[in-house]
Amino acid sequence: MRFDLDKKLSGILPEANIIKNEEMSRHTTFRTGGPADYFVKISNEKELKEVLSLFREEKMKMQEDYYILGNGSNLLVSDKGFDGVIIYLCGDFAQVLLVEDEVIRAGAAALNVNVANFARDNELTGLEFAHGIPGSVGGALVMNAGAYGGEMKQVVQSVTAILEDGSIKNISGDALEFGYRTSIFKRMKCVITGCDIRLKKGDREVIESTMNELKEKRVSKQPLNFPSAGSTFKRPEGYFAGKLIEDAGLRGYCVGDAQVSEKHCGFVINKGNATSDEVYRLITYIQDRVFEQSGVRLTPEVILLGDFKA
Repeated sequence: MRFDLDKKLSGILPEANIIKNEEMSRHTTFRTGGPADYFVKISNEKELKEVLSLFREEKMKMQEDYYILGNGSNLLVSDKGFDGVIIYLCGDFAQVLLVEDEVIRAGAAALNVNVANFARDNELTGLEFAHGIPGSVGGALVMNAGAYGGEMKQVVQSVTAILEDGSIKNISGDALEFGYRTSIFKRMKCVITGCDIRLKKGDREVIESTMNELKEKRVSKQPLNFPSAGSTFKRPEGYFAGKLIEDAGLRGYCVGDAQVSEKHCGFVINKGNATSDEVYRLITYIQDRVFEQSGVRLTPEVILLGDFKA
């Protein structure tokens, strides 16, 4: 870093929440990735605003010099690591509250499964689809995460975020530009801190039954016993990524320990000791092979962080 980041961060955060050279393999569902220069845990809005103010003063750029980490369930970090600061929200940002009869307020760091369970326990229906999505609310908002006919677009009433200039903005659900695996946050530089989710009253037993049914579908069709980032590619219009990959003869294809799942070709898995480079090379090989076979260029859902150049 160009300045004494240790000293300046220690004036804002507890020493225990500032970790240097933290291996990102501990924080991604691929279980790969090298060290981040700094891994900082931020537990409340005051700390977050002060850290972001510091970064502004030092002219640090979001995505380039610092990155907001969710559950790491859609992220591939370079084996070389990340030359910057990883911000990990926790504490207050993981809270889930009932603020109205049919409205849940969830922090950005709350896990989707926990929010779905909270909705079930309060007899609220509409979030059953999120029970098996292995990520945080913040990540789900950025990606408009969805499964089995449900998506965040259907339930989000509003989102609160801190902009790069330090101002706090509340954005209504209608203004979030939700689309297939995308939202306004794909181009908006901000830190999502939480959201309000509007649901409907339902029967707890019916809600739980739906969750169990969706869980059985996932277990039967997806390679959940291996590290992965879920569906590796977006669904191309008019096609299914997994079918295109299978038709290209890539079921079970490996680059090192990175493998096209034999159970579901839409998943790239870490079958043992894969590196991020092996995962990346497999992803690019799949793209090229599928394009050769079908003329369709697959777009990865996975976000790349760090240097992946040879």
